[in-house]
Amino acid sequence: MKAAVIVFPGSNCDRDMAVALRAAGADVTMVWHKDAALPAGVDLVAVPGGFSFGDYLRCGAIAAQSPISRAIVNHAGRGGYVLGVCNGFQVLTETRLLPGALIRNAGLRFVCRTVGLRVATTDSAFTAAYATGEVIRIPVAHHDGNYFADADTLARLEGDGRIAFTYKDNPNGAALDIAGVLSDNRRVLGMMPHPERAADPALGGSDGARLFAGLVGQFATT
Repeated sequence: MKAAVIVFPGSNCDRDMAVALRAAGADVTMVWHKDAALPAGVDLVAVPGGFSFGDYLRCGAIAAQSPISRAIVNHAGRGGYVLGVCNGFQVLTETRLLPGALIRNAGLRFVCRTVGLRVATTDSAFTAAYATGEVIRIPVAHHDGNYFADADTLARLEGDGRIAFTYKDNPNGAALDIAGVLSDNRRVLGMMPHPERAADPALGGSDGARLFAGLVGQFATT
């Protein structure tokens, strides 16, 4: 599998993302936000965490206007896979590849700790390596991770099985305890927790490595 990791000014998890993908067997290229096109033959685009453009204006809003973001939208439109983590999830909602918005945490405090995540569905290449209902341990680090959507959107996400992960103990006030959601075709995943920070036992846990290994492994069989 060929993967592209996007780098914005203020990205700080891009190298972590690349390391996790390479460990899972992906061929990874780092792509600067001013590039207007993705490398040829890319299967997966990963939009990493951090503070793109200093989180000015609104988290992810400026990054969503970068030239590479138009290429990401086109890639998704062709059925390509996209993974957005933390700030990357915010970027994907700003580009409207995913519904809803990430707003300030309840309590208005930055949350940085490992949390329990419940796997809500295994019906995606991103979650197929887990078991439905399984609780995994993944770190969060965000100030604007409170997932919000209107009642109709939440009902649709829930009814269609497009909620990928939920918090066991909600750290930010997210609606329906949502930690990650999938697109209609289940090829775009946005999640606030950082699987790349739990991709090696040396980091304190390896539950996140299963996401990357499962994704790369499933893709190899398609």
